Amino acid sequence: MARSYRWFALRALAPMAVSLTLTSLPLLADSSSEPSEALDVPPLSLETDVSLPPPAFYRAEALAQDEATQHVQLPPLVVGPSFIELFLPQESTVTDDAEGAEIPSVASTPAEPIVPPPLFPLEITLDWYLNPQHAALLVAREKGMFVRRGLDVSLVSPADPNVPAKLLAAGRTDLALGRQPQLHLLVNKGLPLIRVATLIGTPMAGLLLRAPLADDNGELNLEGVHLGYTDLDGRDILLSRLLANVLTLEKGLDLVDARDVHYSARDTIREGVVDGVMINHRYLLPRQLLDEGVASHFLGVEEHGIPSHDGLILMANRDKLNGNKREAIRALVAAIEEATLWILNHPEQAWELLSASEPALDDPATREAWSQVFPRLSLQPAAVDHGRYHRFEQYLLEAGVLETTSPLERLAIDLGAITP
Repeated sequence: MARSYRWFALRALAPMAVSLTLTSLPLLADSSSEPSEALDVPPLSLETDVSLPPPAFYRAEALAQDEATQHVQLPPLVVGPSFIELFLPQESTVTDDAEGAEIPSVASTPAEPIVPPPLFPLEITLDWYLNPQHAALLVAREKGMFVRRGLDVSLVSPADPNVPAKLLAAGRTDLALGRQPQLHLLVNKGLPLIRVATLIGTPMAGLLLRAPLADDNGELNLEGVHLGYTDLDGRDILLSRLLANVLTLEKGLDLVDARDVHYSARDTIREGVVDGVMINHRYLLPRQLLDEGVASHFLGVEEHGIPSHDGLILMANRDKLNGNKREAIRALVAAIEEATLWILNHPEQAWELLSASEPALDDPATREAWSQVFPRLSLQPAAVDHGRYHRFEQYLLEAGVLETTSPLERLAIDLGAITP
């Protein structure tokens, strides 16, 4: 910067120096004294051409000198968008270079699928082959009501109607279907069975006889007839007490020949092997026999001195009704209640569902039985009618079928009740 100032000073003083030199030349010429020998200065002439650069020359050179002496430090170059570009909306463009560039890939594995918890398995051994009385179980299975409650329910038809309760007592099945009279008889014999749900709350048993078995007065003549039964409670309770009431004899079976027909009730009646059978499916077998040309006569047990009772119940092993199994059975009963309500609201749709899931049910006799069975389904399968169980226990004691009574808590339980 100091050098620039000197240039500006010379620029200002140069005209003055030239002017002084030119004006002083005559004085030097007129001087009588000789020039000093110490100064070896050539003489100046008026014709000497003194030329100076123009003013713009000094300004340009001064600026050049200033720029040469100044150091301007710039920030380092940053690769990428500018500060402003970061906040501006960007349009996605694909260039040829980008297309040809190698795109890095990241190896990833799909997320592990969400696995639902395992279903709790429950096996139910039926009392008979599948029929409309099992509608609540079938509907709950087909509509996923069991699965939604975490249950894997399997329905098993027994090889013998007397087997389900024995399997349950031995712990070889989780649940079994039966009847209230059967429960009273087996608990009195010491089997650890207990009722946990009611599927049908009205009696379904009765004596089916070939017609006619009446005398000239219209009264039934059962002396010397051959009768059959399908299970022990049908023989020891229902058939025995019904015959005693009808024949007004203390031991009704003394006058008849009773035999176990197992699953062959219809065949033995049709073929004349027996004259009648104590059955537990009153709305199915009469129509089946009629379609085969065999007329019949039915005697309902509740109309001949036997107290009202639950016609189809779900039994569990009392010794194994704890922990997870207890909760699983409670969920099962809730599903049965949901299915029963749906059936009563949609009986025609329920029948279509049953016949589609079990084609063996789709016949005229079963369809006619359906209209009689579904109104008898229990709307509150978990609830226990304590008075009903107490009255039936007392009836069996007074009739001599039982020698002692069993406490109610050993006969039935309401899993839906809130315990204090």
